Amino acid sequence: MPRPPRASDTATAGDTYSNPPRYVRYDRSPMPVAAMAADYLPGEVTKRHQHPHAQLIHAVHGVMVVATDEGQWIVPPTRGMWMPGGTMHWIRMVGHVQMRTAYIRPDAAPGLPQRCTVLGISPLLRELILAAIDIPLPYEPDTRDARLMRLLLDEVLLVPSLPLHLPRPADAGLRQICDAIVDAPDTALTLADWGERLGVDPKTIQRRFARETGMTFGQWRQQARLLAALEKLAAGSKVVDVALDLGYDSPSAFATMFRRQFGVPPSAFFR
Repeated sequence: MPRPPRASDTATAGDTYSNPPRYVRYDRSPMPVAAMAADYLPGEVTKRHQHPHAQLIHAVHGVMVVATDEGQWIVPPTRGMWMPGGTMHWIRMVGHVQMRTAYIRPDAAPGLPQRCTVLGISPLLRELILAAIDIPLPYEPDTRDARLMRLLLDEVLLVPSLPLHLPRPADAGLRQICDAIVDAPDTALTLADWGERLGVDPKTIQRRFARETGMTFGQWRQQARLLAALEKLAAGSKVVDVALDLGYDSPSAFATMFRRQFGVPPSAFFR
């Protein structure tokens, strides 16, 4: 599971900044929507931080691994991450990342998501995000700029959420299992093996998985492998190498599982 940055690296919405981050001008703007661009090098990790406004995080290039204390999400260029205001989070960059972020006031529109989720980014929403970056602050109501921001909000309400989340359990024993799987996604240890290691009945472990993550042990392990696969594919690894590295019997078995989850073969996901 994602290891958070040190507590000393944490930045909160209430901090008094002697040299404030550039996003402070945007993430607490009185405007309903404010957007900005930021580029990052491969492997960069942002500090733990939060924003008073909600955040739609999108990368036109590169892949982001977005993490909170409750889990992690992988966000390729065809997707966006919705982060409610006040959510402590950090982001790890896979490859060169060109991040384009819209900060959205919580009362900007009814029905905005209330939980972290990965959203599909339609071609229209992508173009609206890019256009929003060029809109200077503040902008006046009933202008083209305000109408463009309103349309961006309308698109956010329409796009689907996607299954790119790996929940983090609170139970210490489950975290031990989950950390081991994330560190070695190809592990062949079964639920019975973990029960023996932890001295816990496998049925108890299964019940705890269902209660804390909403998944079975097998579903969680499969999701961890698929998200690890997305990272490897984003970094340029070949499908055959990814399949074998993650413990699948064959590239075709991996491709079948990938298509079942994401609707496209692994070779087509980042197109």
